[in-house]
Amino acid sequence: MKLAVYGKGGIGKSTTSCNISIALARRGQQVLQIGCDPKHDSTFTLTGFLIPTIIDTLQVKDYHYENIWPEDVIYRGYGGVQCVEAGGPPAGAGCGGYVVGETVKLLKELNAFFEYDIILFDVLGDVVCGGFAAPLNYADYCLIITDNGFDALFAANRIAASVREKAQTHMLRLAGLIGNRTAKRDLIEKYVETCPIPILEVLPLIEDIRVSRVKGKTLFELAENNPNLQYVCDFYLNIADYLLARPEGIIPVEVPDRELFNLLSEFYLQPSDNTSTPKDTVLESTADEEADTFQFL
Repeated sequence: MKLAVYGKGGIGKSTTSCNISIALARRGQQVLQIGCDPKHDSTFTLTGFLIPTIIDTLQVKDYHYENIWPEDVIYRGYGGVQCVEAGGPPAGAGCGGYVVGETVKLLKELNAFFEYDIILFDVLGDVVCGGFAAPLNYADYCLIITDNGFDALFAANRIAASVREKAQTHMLRLAGLIGNRTAKRDLIEKYVETCPIPILEVLPLIEDIRVSRVKGKTLFELAENNPNLQYVCDFYLNIADYLLARPEGIIPVEVPDRELFNLLSEFYLQPSDNTSTPKDTVLESTADEEADTFQFL
């Protein structure tokens, strides 16, 4: 099974991906996680360091695939999860989609691409072009990481559009949304009322999830010395169990941009609890330009 994890930049995709990979490994799966970000830090919490990238290794070997061995590019992380970082072109040059394609090509050359039970692609940011969407060409399921805010849900809607587009030519389905570090889910639920998508889990707003990233450790590793974190690990195990059941998934129908702006801004400006909230404070979590867009619409 091949998974592609997407979401707004900074939403916690890599942290979530690493913990899902561990959860799948705890369920007896052989897991390979592929970082698809030029920052090459997707697998940091699994390995504890920035591993060499595929693109760097190819450059050193002058793109002679026959001179590359699995141990040159595949590193063992915590819990037995195997790790690969695709890397990427210099900023402002090249295409990330090309690098993903070269990564898959090399792994196939090494007879590694089909050796694992699970391959998880951790993909950078929002979908804005075909390069960003390249991992969807190989995936069975897409997972979208979000929070309870406007920006993340707007990005989620764009990702849903990309899944719908790719599903026309690939056996791709959207498995669902995962809410990351949020105390509320009302805006998420408002969105899925209009764009029906399963909500797999909503992870609690606890600092340990963010801190684990800084420490270079997964929640599962931290829980070894802090049993109070075990309940958080159960969220990831629940996601793993859901995926291993091979859900049917969905082909989403995204909300048109202007309709989504109106839907989410109306939710902010007219709270359902009828409490009086000053207009200049209800959009604190949104960027100034978004507020200007609301006014324009």
